[in-house]
Amino acid sequence: MVVHVACVAFCWVNACTAKKRTLPMPKKGNPAAAEGEEVPSKQRKTGPSAVPTPLNFTSPSSLFQSLIAPLGLQEFFQEYWEKKPLFLQRSDPGLATYYQSLFQLSDLKALCGQGIVYDRDVVLCRCVNGKKNVLSKQGRVNYSQLKKDFEQKKVTLQFHQPQRFKVFILQLEGEKHWRLYEPTVPLAQEYSLEPEERIGSPTHDITLKAGDLLYFPRGTIHQADTPVGVDHSTHLTISTYQKMSWGDFLLDVFPSFLFDSMRSDITLRAGLPRKLLTVASPPPGTTKQLCSFMRDLADKMERGQLEPHSVGMKRDFVSNRLPPYVQDDLAFTPAGKMPALEDLVSMKFVDHILVTVEPSEEITDEAVELVVFLLHSLANSREDHMMGNDAEEEQKHGSRGLRFALSHLPALRQLQSGERHLVANLQLDQDADKLNLALSLWSEGLLMVC
Repeated sequence: MVVHVACVAFCWVNACTAKKRTLPMPKKGNPAAAEGEEVPSKQRKTGPSAVPTPLNFTSPSSLFQSLIAPLGLQEFFQEYWEKKPLFLQRSDPGLATYYQSLFQLSDLKALCGQGIVYDRDVVLCRCVNGKKNVLSKQGRVNYSQLKKDFEQKKVTLQFHQPQRFKVFILQLEGEKHWRLYEPTVPLAQEYSLEPEERIGSPTHDITLKAGDLLYFPRGTIHQADTPVGVDHSTHLTISTYQKMSWGDFLLDVFPSFLFDSMRSDITLRAGLPRKLLTVASPPPGTTKQLCSFMRDLADKMERGQLEPHSVGMKRDFVSNRLPPYVQDDLAFTPAGKMPALEDLVSMKFVDHILVTVEPSEEITDEAVELVVFLLHSLANSREDHMMGNDAEEEQKHGSRGLRFALSHLPALRQLQSGERHLVANLQLDQDADKLNLALSLWSEGLLMVC
């Protein structure tokens, strides 16, 4: 089970109503950054009076399963995922704190001591006559002043990217009234505003209480407000699977299909008809020729002559995700014995490693050379995760990984399986290449001697 998750923000809300149209996109088009993060297996407590959480932190899959319990994973993905809303109501008073161990209003005091700042971490806003007004504040957040603004000025606190401090979270405290409407664009990929007269009547009218969960597909028009008499509501917006559609995948893999086909198909290398680019309408036969090319590509794929190589989506995924969860950053550095030919080795952080086959970035007069890139998220910053700042942009386009000759691909696939292998048995012709591969991965903190 793979769910790419991007935590956008969660709010502590006073009386406020805001009409929203579709889920907004993350600032950097992140497909998901928190998926796959390993977290401690022991159950977490949040304070002296807290009780152990019922959530299971053993693995990402077990955590997600516990979030949607008692619903099973298979039923969720078959019946609800990208199909219809899901409302899990935990009516048992003993389950009101089901998600509360993850985050609550009282946690803000400790976070303020870590140097969080306005705009980047916390945004204050108020809703007046149904319209959201952002209160401009600068500098570090002072907890006493923040508490005063919340209690006396009745502001809404939007805390961004909480996954930098804890695992992603859900509705925790108070109550929230939600109305859902049929999407005008199902599974919309972009934020859109629809005229009031087009959205019609609500399909769902729900009051979310502490411990409840609400899921709805992308594109669902939604409206939320805090019920009268409720002191405050702590809720979370989680945006999932942005830019992870079949269309996005085709945009990523199609250039590689054409690149591979042009090397072997002379018809794709033939010149365009004269004046094709200068006339108002394409000459007769142009559409037919393009359809023929695409059918030929599909036939080659079905025969196994072309393999889809995802490059852009893989790089974006690795660049934007959280690094592995470790208690000590020294786990990312080379440790233990340096590998030798006679050693048994295995790859570390397998779930945070992706391998791509791409054209060489070097510009030469020779034929284009394919090379292998091993990408990983070990160097990603937890502090700047999804913040959309210059550091992230520099990191995203920087060199984070290793480059190898295409001949190294079988050996990398061996190690990527997560199984143990003798260095001498890696699928390379020369012992020197086997040893150099092992040493390169060990130096990057990705390989260990068993």
